[in-house]
Amino acid sequence: MAKSTPTRKAWRSLSWLGAIVVVLLGALTAGVIWSNATWLPKLALDLQGGTQIILAPQVENGQSVEQQQLDQAVSIIRQRIDAAGVSESEISTEGSQNIVVSIPGTPDKQTLDRIKASAKLDFRPVLVAGGPTNEVVGADGKSTPAPTPDPGLQSTPSTSPTNGSDLAYVTPALQAQFDAFSCKSDAAGSTNVAPANKPLITCDDAGTVKYILGPVEVKGQDISDANSGLVQSSSGVSTGQWGVNIIFNAEGTKAFADVTTRLNGLQGAQNQFAIVLDGKVISAPTTNAVITDGRPQITGNFTQDTAKTLADQLKFGALPFSFQVQSQDTISATLGTTQLLAGLIAGLIGLILVAIYTLFQYRLLGLVTIASLVVAATLTYLSISLFSWHYGYRLSLAGVAGLIVAIGFTADSFIVYFERIRDELRDGRGLESAVEAGWKRAQRTIYASKATNLLAAIVLYVLAAANVKGFAFTLGLTTIIDVIVVLLFTHPTLQLLAKTKFFNSGNAWSGLDPQALGAVYRGAAQFRKPATVSAAKAATAGKEAARRQTIAERKAAELASASSSSDSKSGGKDS
Repeated sequence: MAKSTPTRKAWRSLSWLGAIVVVLLGALTAGVIWSNATWLPKLALDLQGGTQIILAPQVENGQSVEQQQLDQAVSIIRQRIDAAGVSESEISTEGSQNIVVSIPGTPDKQTLDRIKASAKLDFRPVLVAGGPTNEVVGADGKSTPAPTPDPGLQSTPSTSPTNGSDLAYVTPALQAQFDAFSCKSDAAGSTNVAPANKPLITCDDAGTVKYILGPVEVKGQDISDANSGLVQSSSGVSTGQWGVNIIFNAEGTKAFADVTTRLNGLQGAQNQFAIVLDGKVISAPTTNAVITDGRPQITGNFTQDTAKTLADQLKFGALPFSFQVQSQDTISATLGTTQLLAGLIAGLIGLILVAIYTLFQYRLLGLVTIASLVVAATLTYLSISLFSWHYGYRLSLAGVAGLIVAIGFTADSFIVYFERIRDELRDGRGLESAVEAGWKRAQRTIYASKATNLLAAIVLYVLAAANVKGFAFTLGLTTIIDVIVVLLFTHPTLQLLAKTKFFNSGNAWSGLDPQALGAVYRGAAQFRKPATVSAAKAATAGKEAARRQTIAERKAAELASASSSSDSKSGGKDS
């Protein structure tokens, strides 16, 4: 005998649910075996502890740090860390000078580089380029270190430079400093600082070329967007090299066009326009054309990861000043394992109370609620573990609170559905028909309720402080999972149970006994007061008693009539 349509739909839904679980479990297993995933989700700063970095701003002599600049730096650093996939971090100011960055767990080198790098980007014209060392070749052909610059050398240009590429900037004192400068001594990564209107001596990031650069002519703040991608040739064919694409705002576009117009007519090193990041030249391309659209491209020895890192740093803005790492320490958890265990125990207690209530209220039908909660918990665990591995999500105590609250929200969907089925049974429907009709009625209520919960979670995540985002995230995730479970598990399970003899016959322990439900539906959304089983028996007994009394009265009347007739006949005979 062929299966009915509801049964086929039920098995199809359960198959989809099984496929989702298998995919999630398979992805997590693959991550554990072949990548750095773990079976348990990563914990946030309040539960695990982590690394604390204190950044001290580096400013030029005579300048002070304003609170607005610190707030801007905090916002940019937070965006960088979020872009690196690290959640539940804490970034704040310390006093009126330093910025404190606290990251959960042990961050990798790439994440630390994102934080430490100021991404202070400037564009400077190249004046002089040379070898990376400070050695000079003597008349005998031997190399010796360049002499220490003479303090008495002229350090002021003899004539005022007319533009950023004017070699008048290269005074005898500056040339001597350049000759004595070595990229090897600068390889430790110290940031080269020079006023924006003064020349700068520095090296490229590989330490192979040293430069004298002119003053800053385009600022990093003029970048409106940046992204990474494979570099394409003029014919549109990929070169296989990674690059960073920059988009300037209106002011940057004009300044960049003016500079490239000048550089395009120069020769040698002066034809180059250096891109300086944190005092290092990351690229010094030659100017072969005038770029007027404000969309240059940085190319060099980029990998996919380094290109993305640089693009993220530039996209989220250049910091108002450079930073030096003042300290980097390991910090302990503010709450720790005890609070996590307490949260898990609270969740378990809530789950047990929900199970007791559903079994008391719905008898064995409550087992469907318990099974649905187990399925929801499985999907939630797999999802959070995958988010933790792939997107850097970390579970905080606020997130645990969101999971606990979700138990009640999830059980609410099942209760709405069960009550709709009971309403249909009161209307006189059979169980199979009541399941389908009840589902149609319950769907609207469930979807409206979950849409409200999801909207609240989104608003909370966007507007709330960082330590509350964990609650909003788990609340939103469990809301979506709740809809999946009730759609692909709870309803299909009831469709199959409706065909079993135990539930279809209305067994008293099924929770779906029409007689035990009591109320009788009269139409037009009106119910009369339900009668209890004992009251019904009393009414039946009363009717029986009334019937017997009527019969007795009828017999008595017949006897009285017969007696009267007999008396009449007797009187006639006597006369």
